[in-house]
Amino acid sequence: MKRGDPGTEFCVDIVVKGRKTEVPERFRKHVAEKLKLDKIQKLDAKVISLDVEVSKEPNPRQADRCDRVEITLRSRGPVIRAEAAANDPYAALDLAAEKLEARLRKQHDKRFTRRGAKRITAAEVPNHVPGVATLNGNGHPVPAEEPESVPTKKIGSLEVQGDGPLVVREKTHVAAPMTLDQALYEMELVGHDFYLFVDSETKEPSVVYRRHAYDYGVIHLRTDTMVTEGSSPDAGGSLGG
Repeated sequence: MKRGDPGTEFCVDIVVKGRKTEVPERFRKHVAEKLKLDKIQKLDAKVISLDVEVSKEPNPRQADRCDRVEITLRSRGPVIRAEAAANDPYAALDLAAEKLEARLRKQHDKRFTRRGAKRITAAEVPNHVPGVATLNGNGHPVPAEEPESVPTKKIGSLEVQGDGPLVVREKTHVAAPMTLDQALYEMELVGHDFYLFVDSETKEPSVVYRRHAYDYGVIHLRTDTMVTEGSSPDAGGSLGG
């Protein structure tokens, strides 16, 4: 069957066929009434044909879904299909037609959204795309402003630019000299991996630290008047080894 929508330049073919079943003339008329081409062509003006295929499931266990209808819409755009099953072909057609209309509306809304997307001018690009050069009225890039100098302030013995962040914290502790065994005990007591103390034998600042399992290390600092400040890159030692 062929039906043309008033105001269009072409007719749309509606082909109804049965697969392993006969299609009565009454059902063909119902298809022409159900698939309203004026509504379909409003959603997709490029539609060319509609194929409606009716099939029947012989399995008696699927009596409530024995009749299946598949609608295929072909146009100059993507092919859209919708299918449904019910206990009679008329109900299956109604369900499939509803699915087809819903998918057509989705495609139509997607196209409308793309066309209606607001375009921005070249002058507005920097407001939407970060890192893009700003243009003046003649279309030439506007030179970027020079960054302001960051003030430097003194906090303790450190110089900090701007508001920080200040990574180092200074703390001063008063502690009595102790033996190496006492320092290890104190480290285990506070649960740290290292402990700073003054060795009671050498009267020098020292650090005990955990190496592997119950294996410990100790570092002693000795003042050398022959070494000037800043002359040795390894003057502070490290907790390695």
